Amino acid sequence: MKRPGLGLIIALLGTAAPLEASPAVQPGTREPAIEQDSEYGCLVCHAEKRRTFTMGVHSERGIHCDDCHGGDPSSVEIAAAHRGRFLGDPTKLQTIELCSSCHSDASRMRQYGLDSGQLAEFRTSRHGQLLLGRGDLNAPTCTDCHDAHLILPPDDARSNVHPTNIPATCAGCHEDEQLMGRYGLPTNQFHDYRTSAHGIAVFEAANFAAPTCTGCHGSHAALPPGVTEVVNVCDHCHVLIGRALHQGPHAASAVNGDFPGCLACHSNHGTERIEPAGIAAVCTNCHEAGSRAAAVGVEIQEETVQAAAELAAAEQAIAELRLSGRQVSNEVFRLESALTSYRQMAVAQHSFDLAMMEDLSRGVRTNTSLVRATAEARAEQQWEHKLLLVPVWFLAFSTVVLVWFKFRDLRHQGRT
Repeated sequence: MKRPGLGLIIALLGTAAPLEASPAVQPGTREPAIEQDSEYGCLVCHAEKRRTFTMGVHSERGIHCDDCHGGDPSSVEIAAAHRGRFLGDPTKLQTIELCSSCHSDASRMRQYGLDSGQLAEFRTSRHGQLLLGRGDLNAPTCTDCHDAHLILPPDDARSNVHPTNIPATCAGCHEDEQLMGRYGLPTNQFHDYRTSAHGIAVFEAANFAAPTCTGCHGSHAALPPGVTEVVNVCDHCHVLIGRALHQGPHAASAVNGDFPGCLACHSNHGTERIEPAGIAAVCTNCHEAGSRAAAVGVEIQEETVQAAAELAAAEQAIAELRLSGRQVSNEVFRLESALTSYRQMAVAQHSFDLAMMEDLSRGVRTNTSLVRATAEARAEQQWEHKLLLVPVWFLAFSTVVLVWFKFRDLRHQGRT
């Protein structure tokens, strides 16, 4: 009996199997057709994996199944297809060796603008220390984060390592209580991050400049920052705040490791903004209430709270001016200037420079007082205008009354 051709086999089997990891298709839309390679015998059994693979970046660069798995892709017989150097389901260690065979080649990666030091970085990471150093197979390998076949660039929203997906990718292991219990690690990081200032910036404001897990821990060289490293890690984004902290009394303790830097006031994964009214309370976490250090915290809080109240009053004044129909461009400019000073106060408070805090607070008050003065003057003008209208309305009312009486008298005379 004549064996059916490869093209017929592909036609019968190539679209029958479900996609292993293909992205969801929106209702009412059709997934674009993907041209299958009819010369590939791998498709006889692995059509779904091949089709998924063609959606990723490796397929775009001309990589085929046998480049990673070996074997003979021209054959449709299992034994013949799997002969020679064949790697069917790589182990975690084999996966690292396989991926690094290309990704550690600087000359090959240069053309794509990719770093070739991932393997070296991975060896220094906690994951690499466990997997490569101790043979702990609970640690992730390349495909645990990047997928095996559907490999997408980080700026693709479907990618496991897109900024909005990285926290969930890490949580795949780090929310597993049984797994993390073996290493004495907590499992609340993802929950805390979603409600943090960083998480809100990423998930709600789509601000991808805000850090995800890899922004602080690194990606391939993933490690928690040490006590002396925290300030430097935060400095990557918060440059001015870091500079202010290094100018203040906490700098030496942070460098020596006696003080956890930013984490003394802000938690790590649940990074929160300290509200103005809560500044002094944070200081007493380390400093005894009534001490000089705690008193500085109270002074900073008072300046900040007053400045915040001034800004709120100025915003209300501008809203009232708008309702009155007045042009408020000058007032908005003054408010922006006050906001600039206020934001500078948020930086200066990390240096604990009270003189600078007072100067910036004065800048807030100067601008906001001008805004409020304009609103008050406008309100007085409106009141005076209303007072001027009182005699007019009185005369109008008196005229109406006199006309009514006169009309009544004329009607009475007409009857008699």
